[in-house]
Amino acid sequence: MSLHLEKRGAVAHLLIDRAAKRNAFTQAMWEALPERLGEAMADEAVRVVILRSAEGGAFSAGADIAEFGAGALDPEWRAKNQEAIRRAQHELARADKPVIAAVDGDCVGGGCGLAIACDLRVASPRARFGITPAKLGLVYSLHDTKLLVDLVGPAQAKRILFTAQLLGAEEAQRIGLIEIVDEDPVAAAEALAGTVATASSFSVRNTKKMVRRILDGQSDDDAETRALFDAAFSGEDFAEGVAAFLEKRKARFR
Repeated sequence: MSLHLEKRGAVAHLLIDRAAKRNAFTQAMWEALPERLGEAMADEAVRVVILRSAEGGAFSAGADIAEFGAGALDPEWRAKNQEAIRRAQHELARADKPVIAAVDGDCVGGGCGLAIACDLRVASPRARFGITPAKLGLVYSLHDTKLLVDLVGPAQAKRILFTAQLLGAEEAQRIGLIEIVDEDPVAAAEALAGTVATASSFSVRNTKKMVRRILDGQSDDDAETRALFDAAFSGEDFAEGVAAFLEKRKARFR
């Protein structure tokens, strides 16, 4: 399988391993991603996931155009492919635990779609980003377009999609497409993941849910979010956090 999971304590690495094809995604890989991600979500020891290439170079060139070109005129195959891609993006964007993309090299098309579905993105100065349906006469899905607009705003999203041009890491960071540029994006992503892993997983997971609600259009608290806010005060993590503060030590969240 060209997509596999490596668990390293509190941080799991979801590895794209098809370097000979610039990590282009086949139908089988789109279908496998939610399963591999689900393994990390189900493991209580894992607190953060890093999505990256198994080797240096391209993060992902997107969909495998040879496979896509052969199947795209078949309505049944096209519907199956679209659903697999949508599910992969959806599961990444709404995973319970934080997912960080570590990008070194080209991150294009569906590969860029995967990166923007993650919570945070760390890239090397060599990374290039682009979403290129305009080069193929295609239209980006609404869900993926919204992920892009949420990150960079409508005008920059239009520029990226209208022109289908590749952006360097510096410009991608400037417009908010990525958060961190580092010579060693994997090490930087691991450092970031390690910091997140030491925080309260209760806080991190539920903050992610709150942000997702906002991005989905909710603008004020409802009964569920108020109940979640109140419940935190009786939780183990709050008790440990207060005790650690009073005892002037690092919190040890379970």
